[in-house]
Amino acid sequence: MPHERRLTLPPGYHVSGTLRLLGLGRFDPAARFVDGVFWCAAHTPDGPAALSLTRTGDCLTATAYGDGATWLLDRSDAIAGLRDDVSGFPALAAAHPVVADLAHTHQGIRFPATGLVFPRLARAILEQKVTGKEAFHAWSALTRRYGTPAPGPCPDLWVPPPAEVVAGLAYWALHPLGVEQRRAQTILRAAALAATLDRCGDSASLTRRLLSIPGIGPWTAAETVRTVFGDADAVSVGDFHVPNTVAWGLAGEARGDDARMLALLEPFAGHRGRVCVLLAAGGIAAPRFGPRTPIRSFARF
Repeated sequence: MPHERRLTLPPGYHVSGTLRLLGLGRFDPAARFVDGVFWCAAHTPDGPAALSLTRTGDCLTATAYGDGATWLLDRSDAIAGLRDDVSGFPALAAAHPVVADLAHTHQGIRFPATGLVFPRLARAILEQKVTGKEAFHAWSALTRRYGTPAPGPCPDLWVPPPAEVVAGLAYWALHPLGVEQRRAQTILRAAALAATLDRCGDSASLTRRLLSIPGIGPWTAAETVRTVFGDADAVSVGDFHVPNTVAWGLAGEARGDDARMLALLEPFAGHRGRVCVLLAAGGIAAPRFGPRTPIRSFARF
């Protein structure tokens, strides 16, 4: 029996702009839109569950399935980004014409907060220093190989494997999925510490704990806390593209390093990550120079 909850939306709320932040591309096996309805699946503290979010007028209908349905439904407003506090952002955005325009045009984008650490952390580790296609293939393969089909009626939706399943793997078991030893061992370390990570009650404490794990740096920590807690200030330091995007969007500079990015974002403290997301939503990107990074297959090495 599915469980339902109706969520009242703020004016201008943008469904796809908000919920797409939860998935790794359009074909993420655990979070994606299907015929206009957003679906996601997760292994909750109460067991596997799936959640659908359907917009009708100024409301979202949240419907949950599976053993963890009640847990997921209780968090459905946070997952939909409705706990995201944007009240202080317009005043900050007004100080820069580009940010002010983006804040107005994309005011309906909210930051989701899932409350689930390990699945987002595992995905972030798989995204370390590889192309988007490589990361997607590894995440999809991990979810389908070691996860389970999601409860409910959505076809081909999968619950990512819980930490205890991943912790029991040998690092070489991830090699056929396209994951080399370094990232594989980092995921296994994170899985073994998942219970400790779950006890972190806020973004700052989780960041500190993540940074103490070998193989996890500021980029992975920021990508994780942004989704787990909806941290609008989390900046992905160490990203290949984001410093250039920020330098181009805010200063018209074709290239920038992490220091320059943080300096340009400082006036938006508390919402620095939000500015980065808005720049991406606005299609702002620095000019490209040189060839694209080649796609590799670690499984063939």
